[in-house]
Amino acid sequence: MENRPEILDQVIGYVNQAWEIAEGWLMSPPAWSQLGLLIAAYLLARLVDRKLKPYLTRLLTPAKDSKSLVAKARLFVLIFLPLTLPLLAWAFTAVGEQVTRSIFGSGAVIAFGKRFFLFLAVRAFAHKILKDPFLKLIGRYVLIPIAALYTVGLLDVVITKLDETIVPLGNMSFSLLFAIKFAVLGGVIFWLGRWSHEQTTQAIKKQEEMRPATRELAAKAAEIAIFGAAFLVLMNIMGINLTSLAVLGGAIGVGLGFGLQQIAANFISGVILLLEGQATVGDYVELDGGEAGTIVKMTARAAILETFDGRWIVVPNEHFITTRVVNYSDAGSAKRYEAPFSVSYDSDIEAIPALIEDAVAKLDFVLNDPEERKPDCELRAFGDSGVDFAVEFWVNGIDDGRNKFTPRVMMQVWKTLKANNIEIPYPHRVVEMKTQDQEPA
Repeated sequence: MENRPEILDQVIGYVNQAWEIAEGWLMSPPAWSQLGLLIAAYLLARLVDRKLKPYLTRLLTPAKDSKSLVAKARLFVLIFLPLTLPLLAWAFTAVGEQVTRSIFGSGAVIAFGKRFFLFLAVRAFAHKILKDPFLKLIGRYVLIPIAALYTVGLLDVVITKLDETIVPLGNMSFSLLFAIKFAVLGGVIFWLGRWSHEQTTQAIKKQEEMRPATRELAAKAAEIAIFGAAFLVLMNIMGINLTSLAVLGGAIGVGLGFGLQQIAANFISGVILLLEGQATVGDYVELDGGEAGTIVKMTARAAILETFDGRWIVVPNEHFITTRVVNYSDAGSAKRYEAPFSVSYDSDIEAIPALIEDAVAKLDFVLNDPEERKPDCELRAFGDSGVDFAVEFWVNGIDDGRNKFTPRVMMQVWKTLKANNIEIPYPHRVVEMKTQDQEPA
């Protein structure tokens, strides 16, 4: 057919070539001997694998409670046990190939079998060993197709075709092979960067002698350094000259000047917050708009507040610099609260402060040291229905969420007043009713 696509002609040609090779193998005695060696190599590999795998499992399995570096290394090696069968078959087939080529001068069939066992090893690696979702994706759509093309002998052909396919992009152009390499290598390198960042962050957060703000700043600096190094490594591997990115850098600068001002401001504000330590992870803050919560995370752009009812509030870092923010803590610092109450006018109001102060001081969460932080009961006012008092007390932490300090103090006050027969008044009202005198009949 004259109008048949060129790629279809190529496919038909490859199919005809494969059929000719298969037909030649079927009619060749050396090919049958190679096939016999191939089957023997596989059966021998299964036998060795059946004997070797239980021994390796016992050898590499560490003690149950062992957490040493050697134990972790043994567990890591143990992960690769599913590869023993295909790799043993590949190794025995390679030996058989050498024997066949020395006897018959050819070994195409057994060489194909060797490549097939290598394909099985790559497939087992992608499906059984890779656990990370991204690495599984790379294994499924990159490693396995490459191994399959190598097995059937088309890898060089496909690579050449991809390299010859040019993709134009404005004033730039690149081959399809370059684009695939860039995507795969970039993904793997930045995955390694993300993994390294997670390990570094965990190590930094274990340094409890460092201030929380210093830990956050160190984690952010490590993140920038790791991903910056990953970018430079990728550019170097792909052979991209960094000076060619000057135009892109200029475009980014213009974007920052016009559309990304807030992002840049939030990033700089986040760096300032981490350096000054005015607000950091673990602090309980109240914003100018009334929102309040504990800072649970600080990113390059915003801080995450968690309220006591479980909501998360995303606050841009700039707000901590340009607006009024009340910081109730360094975590664990002492704070003063008060609990108001009233007593009847018939009570001995001179005895009440000592009674209440002694009772409140017995609560385990109330601070009594130093002297100025002991509970202090004060007369506040003579109200309409009773005498108004308030007891001031100091505690560590915020009086909200899990720590309901004031209700517990008021309960203690009520118990003390009741035990001493001191009346808590309720409002009294006197109502006078006036009626018009009735006219005489």
